[in-house]
Amino acid sequence: MSRIGVDLGGTKVEAILVGGDGTIEARERVATPRFDYDATVEAIAKLVETFDRVAGHRCTVGAGTPGAVEPSTGLMKNCNSTWLNGRPLLGDLKRRLGDRVRVANDADCFALSESVDGAAAGTATSFGVILGTGVGGGIVTHGRLVQGPNGIAGEWGHTPLPYFHCDVDEIEHRLADRRCYCGRVNCVETFLSGPGLARTHAALWEEQREPREIAQATDTNGKRTLELYCRQLARSLAQIANVLDPEVIVLGGGVSEIQALYQRVPELWTAYFFSDTVNTRLVPAVHGAAGGVRGAAWLWPADYNSDSNH
Repeated sequence: MSRIGVDLGGTKVEAILVGGDGTIEARERVATPRFDYDATVEAIAKLVETFDRVAGHRCTVGAGTPGAVEPSTGLMKNCNSTWLNGRPLLGDLKRRLGDRVRVANDADCFALSESVDGAAAGTATSFGVILGTGVGGGIVTHGRLVQGPNGIAGEWGHTPLPYFHCDVDEIEHRLADRRCYCGRVNCVETFLSGPGLARTHAALWEEQREPREIAQATDTNGKRTLELYCRQLARSLAQIANVLDPEVIVLGGGVSEIQALYQRVPELWTAYFFSDTVNTRLVPAVHGAAGGVRGAAWLWPADYNSDSNH
């Protein structure tokens, strides 16, 4: 049976039709109706109905969103697409399309995709990481997404950067506290996102560079910025590993394209693991930018038949 995955982004809504063997049979994108909630619901519904016709049957639907559903109310929260916050997105999609719809955070969908047939395939426990404009994460155990009673499992981007100003790299002491949009101070996201990396370089050396430029730098300033970033990422991921002990940590998002991370971070994180040996692997995502929408499609089990369950 085919399934539909939807990625609801701030600028585009992307949908794919996935065959029973995991191949993408169709793909379509439309512009996100920004700040128009009703139009956003309708845009998703029309994409789903189009792919139902292509598939020849009612497909299961998974939607990745920029926030999460609050389990106690069914309302969206923590969305940077602010017009979704406080709205019953899942309920409205079910009223429009039936009970064949599931919704999860986009970072959760990325983690699930990599667990099903990506870099973490075959592992018992994996942690998927988004390092992009923001920082997010998702936890998968034995092929199942962990969401938790508050719908925030994996949201490590809004935990404090560990050992800030307490580490051996003296240049970190030049960095001031950073207030996050969530209202807290020194969240991991404010340092480890793409904008956070650029902000660190500007604060240290009083020059503006994009993350890609920092990653490719051959001068001392660029190299020291990247080394500090690797150390901050190593500390932060080690904190996650000390709680979850995953077999694999998979990196996605634009910053994950910095190849130096995959050698340097594991060299650094051993100092922060509560273990004499470290067997956790740090790997890049297999599916890249398509991970979120692919993972959304896998929110339903492979043997679920939406035609007989509506």
